[in-house]
Amino acid sequence: MEMTSARQLAATPYYAEQGAECALFEQAHAARLPLLIKGPTGCGKTRLVEHMAARLGRPLITVSCHDDLSAADLVGRHLISGGDTLWSDGPLTRAVREGAICYLDEVVEARKDTTVVLHPLADDRRVLPVERTGELLHAAPGFMLVISYNPGYQNLLKGLKPSTRQRFVALTLGYPQAAVERAIVQAESGCSAATAAQLVQLAQALRRLTEHDLEETASTRLLVMAARLVAAGMGLTMACNAAIVDALTDDADTAAALAEVVRAVVGAE
Repeated sequence: MEMTSARQLAATPYYAEQGAECALFEQAHAARLPLLIKGPTGCGKTRLVEHMAARLGRPLITVSCHDDLSAADLVGRHLISGGDTLWSDGPLTRAVREGAICYLDEVVEARKDTTVVLHPLADDRRVLPVERTGELLHAAPGFMLVISYNPGYQNLLKGLKPSTRQRFVALTLGYPQAAVERAIVQAESGCSAATAAQLVQLAQALRRLTEHDLEETASTRLLVMAARLVAAGMGLTMACNAAIVDALTDDADTAAALAEVVRAVVGAE
């Protein structure tokens, strides 16, 4: 297992561990196993991957998946340059060649043909067939495939097939416990301990709401954004409305109800 040097620790992105997820990530990497991270928006999935890539001393290639992302976007394609046709590796192929960690963020948003490309990399073969060049690439040492998605957005059209899901070690993240979340908000924003405590208290109140039809609730990411506004000089109530309430909904009635919760928890300015 690779050791983490002092230089690597100094350059490691901040991450406050919720449980044993760092150990699981490290052990999956050592065992050459792919990892699936599940959790709501803004709970720290991407930061965990960034943190662990730095700790393991591996390059990180991140792909933000979307509806138009195809297998060719991941693997690569031929491009015309100066009258010549040249092959250009996609991010997945670069990661396989370099032994990098390839992170596919919100993988279920991508087109269905992308998951088929992942299958031979996500089992014992650890190979990537590049049909357009005729290559069969064996993953370089250190390569790791990590994917993530938000189970709250799962539906019949956007979900992982069992044949894909069962190739991955799975890790479920939620929003951190209050003490951990306060430490994250304070460390990431430079706000006071009192402000961090109020923001976490507000988040807990908003997460208990069930009568409003919100796609998502207050994430740790939104708390950090509000805290940074406060650290920059904005009042707490205004920061909460700008970074949390208006980010969660466009509905005027719902926004008014959420703003009432803000006033009840952090007060009015």
